[in-house]
Amino acid sequence: MAGLRDRLDESNMPHALDAIRSYSLFGESSELPDVMHCETIAARSALHDWELAPHRHTRLHQVLLLGVGGGVAHLEGESHALHPGTLLNVPPGTVHGFRFAPGSDGFVATFADDLLDEILVGVGDVRRTLERPGLAAADEPIATLLRQIWSEFTGRGGARALVLRGLCATLLGRTARALAGAVPIEDAHPKSRLFSRFESLLEARYAEHWRVADYARALAVSPTHLSRVTRAMTGGSALRLIDARVMREARRHLAYTSMSVTTIAYTLGYSDPALFTRVFTRALGVSPRAFRARLGASAAPGARPAAKGSAAGAKRRADRGS
Repeated sequence: MAGLRDRLDESNMPHALDAIRSYSLFGESSELPDVMHCETIAARSALHDWELAPHRHTRLHQVLLLGVGGGVAHLEGESHALHPGTLLNVPPGTVHGFRFAPGSDGFVATFADDLLDEILVGVGDVRRTLERPGLAAADEPIATLLRQIWSEFTGRGGARALVLRGLCATLLGRTARALAGAVPIEDAHPKSRLFSRFESLLEARYAEHWRVADYARALAVSPTHLSRVTRAMTGGSALRLIDARVMREARRHLAYTSMSVTTIAYTLGYSDPALFTRVFTRALGVSPRAFRARLGASAAPGARPAAKGSAAGAKRRADRGS
């Protein structure tokens, strides 16, 4: 959890779009069982004279609830008044900043992309709702959930990670429900819109080993322009983002399934498992087998086997050069 906390601490940034700092690239959160953070609004804001300059978290999703006080939220270039009971949804890549009235308080829940992947499987409508920044009125169940998350996060009770994941899943579902009737905030900058389209396409195609040129062609831009926009939004290249998405899925398979490293390699589109091992080791600094041993996933109760035929199908696609 220190990694998430350290990246969240750096939030007093310049205002120009190209100077706005970005945090949490793909691949930076490797402790999969408990990839969330919860803190009070006052804990951070009071340290910065109640003002957080515009910044973005490229691989973190935040849900904020103002309980008492007030202020102004700056989301994608637009200003919005904050009142007690205001719920904010801040998906990855959203430029956001705040100016709170002194003494304001509430909660901020931050989720790494690994946790969202686990929670939002098979609920595309919920994911699409949460992918847009927005404000809504929070009901009492949402306020209660955030208090429970705060209590679990700061405590050390039994089954803490399991309880946190369950509470976070419920919070995300209720946030999506609250946002369904709210007016979403449009991305104010063309770079944000293109990057959002790139991320959506990457989510659909990452296992097919598309190159930067393939994504650029599908998005009707040049590879150079796509890489330039990606670097402006994340601080890294388009190729780095593509490779890291595959590695993120590899980490999930290693942690939460009983598939062998070879089967995982085929599932992710690699025709050569040795190449997969080299890429994984270069990206994370540890081999796939060592990563699994560290998490203890291979012996964990409840590890789920791969669906029948999935690896074989992936291997056939890889052998055809897909």
